[in-house]
Formats: sequence, structure tokens, C-alpha cells
Amino acid sequence: MTSTVFETDTPDPIAYLDRVAATELGRSYKKRMLDELDVRPGSTVLDLGCGPGTDLDALAGAAGPTGRVVGLDHDRAAVGTATARTAGRPTVEVRLGDLHDLPLPDGAADRARTDRVLQHVADPGRALAEIRRVLRPGGRLVMGEPDWGTLTVDHPDSALTQAYTGYVTEQAVRNARIGSRLPRLAAEAGFAVPAVLPITPVFRDARAADRVLGLERCTRRAVTAGHLTPDGADRLLSHLANGPFFASVTFYIVVAES
Repeated sequence: MTSTVFETDTPDPIAYLDRVAATELGRSYKKRMLDELDVRPGSTVLDLGCGPGTDLDALAGAAGPTGRVVGLDHDRAAVGTATARTAGRPTVEVRLGDLHDLPLPDGAADRARTDRVLQHVADPGRALAEIRRVLRPGGRLVMGEPDWGTLTVDHPDSALTQAYTGYVTEQAVRNARIGSRLPRLAAEAGFAVPAVLPITPVFRDARAADRVLGLERCTRRAVTAGHLTPDGADRLLSHLANGPFFASVTFYIVVAES
């Protein structure tokens, strides 16, 4: 079940986030999110689930010298990295915190963003209610999330791909369908939702897809979880490594206003 095409070791979380951000796909969707956020000079901007601070420089540049950017993450290592990376940015502050209980007063910010964060939180609705609380009236939230239910990994035996995607949606990702559910969840939290923008990257190269999707690692876990047999996993990975390759998943950018 091991192939030289696929990465077998789990990458360091910070290195993985940096890797995805550096891809053409990462650069493209992050720019689109920044454009939709429409940060004005002097704004207070929140990057909720900021990770290692990948987007803090761009937000600080948009907010300008009179603005303020607050990055927040629950992971201490990520907060430490983000703090070090933005040490030369006096308008940026990085905090340790929980999206379900934001350490901010009501109406503290003009803009907020989350990027592939809500798929992992325990209660997306509660997190959205907290974000609305800390945004000023007329504030804007831009969220980017995949809907893993749209994941397609082509194989001649459709049962194998259904088993693989079933594992992803049922066990691998806590809120696997969050991308398509965000408009409803945001509305239930009291936001208006003026725009939903779908982005569907298509992968034709197995190595490039693996660097984002972790195909072999996920397949191994699907075997352990009972979604795939070892033989089925071998057949799946053999085709993905050697046959014509196709995979896609839809990513949604959702714009919400308080």
C-alpha cells in the first residue's frame, strides 16, 4: 500500500499550512478572501484561527498604520510562530484563545475572517454567534471552508472511491459538510449573507493532489476505521499512483455581514 508517489509521514502542522498557502490554489483563494473582506485603512481586523500567521501581514498591510490586526488561535505552537513572524509589525497582536469564547469585548472589530477553521471546531454555530458579538454593526466576516461531501477521487471501481470519501466525511473531518452549510449557519447566527462563492480546484497530478489531500495517509486511516479493506486500499492507491488521475473538491467563500 506504500508508493513512492505519495507522502507517508504526517507533516508538521505548521509546515503543512505553509505548504498549502504557497500553492497556486492557496494564493488564489486567499487573495479572493482578502478582496471580499474589503479591509479599509484604520480597520480592526480579526484573523480567527490564524495558525502560524500566514495571512497576518496581508491583513496588516490592508488595515494600514492606523489599523489593528488581532490573530487568535487555540494552538500554543502556532501562536508562538505567528508572534515571531509578526514581530516587526507593531499593529499586529497574536493571542491564544478559543473561537467559542472570544477574549474580546462586544463590537470590537470591523472585519473578521476564518480560513479552514470551522470544519474543525466543536460547535460552529456557537463560534459564529461569538464572531457576530465581537463585530460592530455593519461589520463583515469572510469564511473559507471546503465541503468534503463534494470530494471526488476517480477510480474505475466506484465502490472504492465511495468508501474513501465516506471515511473523510464520516470520520476524518469533524464538520465535513461545513462549506455548504455555512450560509444557513451564518443566517441562524444573525448575519446577512450577501455572497457565496464556490471554488472547485481540479487536480490532474497525483503528487500535487497528495500534498494537499494526503491520499495515502487518509487511505491507511480508512483501512483502520473499517471503510476500506487492505486489498481495496492497495487497488485504490495503485490506480491513483499509476493511472490517469483526477480529484476535485469544492471550497466555498461565504461573505456575512453583521
